[in-house]
Amino acid sequence: MSAAASSRLAPFAVACLGIALFSCMDAIMKGLSIAIGAYNAMFWRSIAGVLLTAPLFLLMERRVPHRRTLWLHLWRGLAAASSILLFFWGLARTPMAQGIALSFIAPLIALGLAAAFLKERIGSRALTGSIFAFAGVIVILISRAGENSSPDAMAGAGAILIAAMLYAVNLVLSRRLSQAAGPMEVAFAFNLIALALYSTAAPVLAVVPDKSHLLTIIMAAISSSISLMLLAWAYARAEAQYLVSVEYTAFIWAALLGWLMFDERLTLATFAGAAMIVAGCLWAARNRADIPPVSSVDPEACA
Repeated sequence: MSAAASSRLAPFAVACLGIALFSCMDAIMKGLSIAIGAYNAMFWRSIAGVLLTAPLFLLMERRVPHRRTLWLHLWRGLAAASSILLFFWGLARTPMAQGIALSFIAPLIALGLAAAFLKERIGSRALTGSIFAFAGVIVILISRAGENSSPDAMAGAGAILIAAMLYAVNLVLSRRLSQAAGPMEVAFAFNLIALALYSTAAPVLAVVPDKSHLLTIIMAAISSSISLMLLAWAYARAEAQYLVSVEYTAFIWAALLGWLMFDERLTLATFAGAAMIVAGCLWAARNRADIPPVSSVDPEACA
């Protein structure tokens, strides 16, 4: 394997691992959202996340980010925190596989945003791979169209679609932010900004969870923080248009974890759609667009 191919494969593989961990966290958070509500699940997870990442950030970074980088942290954190809260509210009302499938409009929106705001040239493989993977999502949604839904299902689906749009903004900002900040800084800043946002409603909505949920909250915070660091590392080394198709692999994990943890039924159409998703991701991963080395990125130009 050539050095150039190897440099493209490593970020792709790390991003896949980050999405796998995120999917495990999604399953944990769905259970928490059902038990204590989406707001309290995110609020207490953010507290645990800050407590876990703050000491590591102070030990490893020991610097105050540039003002322009702080603005990137703020906007990315607000977009991601709002997206995640809406997503888990919706996920508590829909099957995991269906909820993840609806969220897959985000990478396609991110492709357009990457071209518009990051001035990335969208390669044909990245575009066709994402479209083919999204077609797999459509196959799954059509197969579920005739199934019975709960009264809250439509509201949940709407919340997930809005969350997907905000997540697309997060994906594009992650590319710029990851060039200007280290993985630990990215993880700590997100947890801190999310906590600040959720704290505004704490006097009205926050409820101290039962101690039986403590371990689950900590597990969610750890998996979320590690995922953020893995994805930050990957986005610092590859273009957004190259990595957004990795998001589609989350469906595979959602289908499996939904079946194992929530007894959500898998169908032949689910497997067919999953195969299309994997094929699209592999096609996009062979994109030949040149990826600039990390050393060539000027943090001052990332804001």
